[in-house]
Amino acid sequence: MSPASDRRAPFPVRPVHEVEPRSSEQRWLIDELFTSASVGLLGGPPKAFKPWVAAELALAVATGTKAFARFAAPDPGPVLFFGAEDPPPDLRTRFDSIARARSLDLAKAPLLLLDIAQLRLDDAIHLDRLQRTVALHAPRLLVLDPFVRLVAGLDENSARDVSTVLGALRTLQRECNVAILLIHHMRKSPAAHPAQQLRGSGDFSAWLDSGLYLTRHGDDRVLVVEHRSAPAPSPFRLRLVPGDTPHLAIHDAQGGDAATAADDPLKARVVEHLHATPRPQPTEALRVALRVRKADLLAALRGLADRGLVTKTERGWTLAAPTG
Repeated sequence: MSPASDRRAPFPVRPVHEVEPRSSEQRWLIDELFTSASVGLLGGPPKAFKPWVAAELALAVATGTKAFARFAAPDPGPVLFFGAEDPPPDLRTRFDSIARARSLDLAKAPLLLLDIAQLRLDDAIHLDRLQRTVALHAPRLLVLDPFVRLVAGLDENSARDVSTVLGALRTLQRECNVAILLIHHMRKSPAAHPAQQLRGSGDFSAWLDSGLYLTRHGDDRVLVVEHRSAPAPSPFRLRLVPGDTPHLAIHDAQGGDAATAADDPLKARVVEHLHATPRPQPTEALRVALRVRKADLLAALRGLADRGLVTKTERGWTLAAPTG
């Protein structure tokens, strides 16, 4: 059959019961944080340690070790990384620091940097070369940081422009069976959910299978995770450990937030919202943001206050400072 007739032929179809289901063991690229063979987004405002989180996840996948010394990477393999805002020596330094903190030999990690000065996801030639590169090296994970530096003249507020680029990445993910992590900026202004702080078109949050959102809370960075088709962990705090081997560490891995989500979804929503907002929130502002009855909200706040997770100031409710 000629190429012309191929283009006019009907698309192939397959009965759904003949599709090989994904086993539970293959669900996660990184337990609880990133689903396998999926597209995801890491969002955060400036100075939220997005590159550190991306490097932590990339190194975990490349070495099969735990991200943040907590979340296993059960499906390790090569990682392809492109940081448009960081020169290769700076990327090397960041990966070196994390590797030494985790007692890993960076020389043995199949961690590959895309060795080019510029990558344009809205350029057909660049996209084709990227697809060929991914096909050649067969990475488990492709990290692209950040979106705004990967497009030229594209309006990130235009659903049409954004969806074209994101659609191309989705096609790349499916054709090459690779997980893709795209880094994107968030606005500083608070919102009811961190996903609503993403800059630009709503297509970003609609596109992803796994969403990781960083917000600032004092010296800590709070990571909020959500998935399209899998359970997510409760929000948790990260702190940059200084010294000769700077790296991110979970600050309150054994704190009360995990239990909060298990026993009351509204309490978990309150904690998540306060994580994402830098200022104290009056009761009425919380009620409007969460769209709940005032009586239900007050009961949740009393329960959280009794457990020492939130506190009320003159300006409103805020997360209680961690102890220990």
